[in-house]
Amino acid sequence: MTERSEKQKMLAGEAYHAADAELIADHQAALAWMERYNAAAALPAAERRAILRERLAAVGEGAVIRPPFHCDYGYNIRLGDDVFLNYSCIILDVVAVTIGKGTQIGPAVQILTADHPRDPAARATGAEWGRPIVIGRNVWIGGGALILPGVTIGDDAIIGAGSVVTRDVRAGATVAGNPARERSGEVVAAG
Repeated sequence: MTERSEKQKMLAGEAYHAADAELIADHQAALAWMERYNAAAALPAAERRAILRERLAAVGEGAVIRPPFHCDYGYNIRLGDDVFLNYSCIILDVVAVTIGKGTQIGPAVQILTADHPRDPAARATGAEWGRPIVIGRNVWIGGGALILPGVTIGDDAIIGAGSVVTRDVRAGATVAGNPARERSGEVVAAG
């Protein structure tokens, strides 16, 4: 039986080591791509979308990411139609990140699939893993929010600006705070 590569382990959500040569090469390619994409800020949205399609797993019609944009690999990110990411978003995509149609994401939002051992000795080995993030359709995520590994956000939800989302958010809910908790009737999002 052939041992699985670190990349195969990463993509499966298993413990892996990011210092692997193949993953370093993938990340270096992503860095070069980001440099080119972020320098293309003055190009029309359709031309920037063409550059996004070179690296991302899927880019729906009308999807927009305002530069600067940062990611680990890019090839694990799927954007639905009319998705909008404002300036300075970060997606750590060691596993799948799926963002549904019509979702709007404010500036400086971080979507983080990467996770690490809680035990310090295990963490010192350099092992890490990822847990997928799914963001539904027509979601609004306010500026500066953090979406942590393994979270699913249901359709039509609102995530308050600056919130830290540590667990799933049901469809149509409004959450805010650190950790994010369900709110009702408050204006919590911006950006």
